[in-house]
Amino acid sequence: MNDENILEFKNINKSFFHVPVLKNIQFELKKGHIVGMIGENGAGKTTLMNILGGVIFPDSGDMVLHGNLYKPNNPSDAIHNGIGFIHQELNLFTNLSIAENLFIDDFPRYKWLPLINRKAINEKTREYMGMVDLDYAPNTLVEKLSPGERQLVEIAKALSSNAEIIIFDEPTTSLTNRETQRLFNIISRLKESGKSLIYISHILSDVLQLADDIVILRDGEIVGKGKKEEFNVNKMISLMVGREITELYPYRKAEPTNIPVLEVKNLSQSGIVHNISFTLHKGEILGLFGLMGSGRSELAKIIFGLDSFEKGEVYIQGVPIEKYSPRVCIQKGVAFVTENRREEGLLMSSTIAENIGLVSLPSFARSIMRVLDNGALKPELQNIVKLLQIKSGDIYKVPAKSLSGGNQQKTVIGKWLLANPSILIVDEPTRGIDVGAKYEIFNILNNLAVQGTAILFISSEIEELMGLCDRILVMGYGEVCGLFERKDFNKEAILKTAFRENGNGS
Repeated sequence: MNDENILEFKNINKSFFHVPVLKNIQFELKKGHIVGMIGENGAGKTTLMNILGGVIFPDSGDMVLHGNLYKPNNPSDAIHNGIGFIHQELNLFTNLSIAENLFIDDFPRYKWLPLINRKAINEKTREYMGMVDLDYAPNTLVEKLSPGERQLVEIAKALSSNAEIIIFDEPTTSLTNRETQRLFNIISRLKESGKSLIYISHILSDVLQLADDIVILRDGEIVGKGKKEEFNVNKMISLMVGREITELYPYRKAEPTNIPVLEVKNLSQSGIVHNISFTLHKGEILGLFGLMGSGRSELAKIIFGLDSFEKGEVYIQGVPIEKYSPRVCIQKGVAFVTENRREEGLLMSSTIAENIGLVSLPSFARSIMRVLDNGALKPELQNIVKLLQIKSGDIYKVPAKSLSGGNQQKTVIGKWLLANPSILIVDEPTRGIDVGAKYEIFNILNNLAVQGTAILFISSEIEELMGLCDRILVMGYGEVCGLFERKDFNKEAILKTAFRENGNGS
């Protein structure tokens, strides 16, 4: 490891629609070092990395790469200058092979013929796969790989382009603990080989574990930077959000009632879930925990009518549901915040207002011609934006894709709140968002429960479930294998229950 600066940001500024999003950004990345970058959603991290990647241009300021002025005109310039990106939303063609994904921009060809050299592709693919400990045939389709293995393909792709600087943007949000540790081992090896990395994450303990230096952004400005030894988690949170958050989980203001609003009885679907039964009460937050592959997300989709079931019954407000479908569920007051907000929860190119109003449009249709009453809809949209503190420009002009992850998640929640649901299913609602936005979402859910909304809260984070829920249902291998009352919450016991039902425990 040496102290040579491989990359320097010098007074980078950027505004969108006359709103400053980056203000005089200045820091350095040394060769063979890892810079951990943290900040709330909307702090400017993605904008800065898009400038580095040639996606957008700064209004002012310079970047210096290997001692020379660096002004990329497009993403290809960044790749050719040795900069690779491992995005949170992986940029892979799942219907193509590993080899095809690695070399899709530049297939090796025969020296004298304009033909793709398959032998060379396979040899090089095996070489790069070996660097990331991925043991598959080069012709394996990416769709057959787990999220963690796809992440490794992305890293191999960056290495195949001779990247000297690799940016990791929330790389662990979809990974199991084992896959995360495997990724960390590879990151350590990349650093030891002389690669320089920028590691962006909301998991502050991971940043402290991996990084040499830390840069903290808030509202487009650097509010803290230095060696990692100068920071701890509390200091990082305080700098990120501009205030201390002593309690991440809000106090449960009211006890749930004994009134059942959702009853699932002996629900089964071959190969997915088996004999699932539980009751969700008015004003209750019921947690649903399970390891990857336990069937928890699949169960949520079945309850909302997205997927079918072979056996069992679902009762809403004591009435059995027949002709099951999402439309029927919505009409019965059920809402579903999906795990995949970008692909399933939002129309990314549509405006914030269009997204929030989407589910509730029939409620604002007037007369026999079903004409939309914009006069009635507009104040309701504004109330939702104010209630959820969605940070954006003009909600009637700004597309959802321009929002930070936290504000996208709030927009998805807002879409369902406008429909005034009596039952809210939320699947991993805090995945990939910062601690400040998490606290706001926890508050929203808590307040909804106080108002009587019944909430089924699915999460892979036991701490979240223990901090917010009244009870926790544990799934394993498609079955319910445990139920914990709040007074009995114990992280070790919950984990043991999940592992035992997967055949991995005692």
